[in-house]
Amino acid sequence: MERPEPKSYWNTNVARHPDILRAVPAACRTALDVGCGDGMLAVKLAERAQRVVGVDKSPEMIAAARARADLEFLTGDFLDLELPDTDYDFICTVTTIHHMDFEAALTRMRELLRPGGVLVVVGMAREKSPADWASLLAVAPLVRAIKLLRRASAPEGMPVAEASLTYAEVRSAARRLLPGVRWRRHVLRRYSLTWTKPLH
Repeated sequence: MERPEPKSYWNTNVARHPDILRAVPAACRTALDVGCGDGMLAVKLAERAQRVVGVDKSPEMIAAARARADLEFLTGDFLDLELPDTDYDFICTVTTIHHMDFEAALTRMRELLRPGGVLVVVGMAREKSPADWASLLAVAPLVRAIKLLRRASAPEGMPVAEASLTYAEVRSAARRLLPGVRWRRHVLRRYSLTWTKPLH
């Protein structure tokens, strides 16, 4: 029996998918999507990785992911969940890490990544400094216009949470835990961390 075609949508998380997919290493064997939601990104990853595992704490989101694709989706808290592999070639997480203890989550992702593997984190942080607020106010009209034009929406039942760490706190912790990490702040109120685990 064929699966019904899942509803397509766009939002500020989906906007980051192309950059994430470009970071997947060649000949990727195993990929882990932490906070996979309804599985949209996991399906895209499956075109680039031999095996994809998606993890989400929400049973509703995992049910939606399993309805979308026949991939390996696991329900549970990423920090405690037993995973089928311990050496992933690629790990990503999109707007999920602020739902967890940031340093504990980043540390576990680092440990699960094989040497030479790539980690991409897309997250949210809160504004605190004058520069943060100035940046937010400067792009607010553009963000509203883009969301309106693209008819931004999200899957029903998607868990939400406010970010507790500031951009500066995220950047500082990431640089300490992931030496050499590449940090970027994006227009649509997101930041990204890209890191390749050293071979030695």
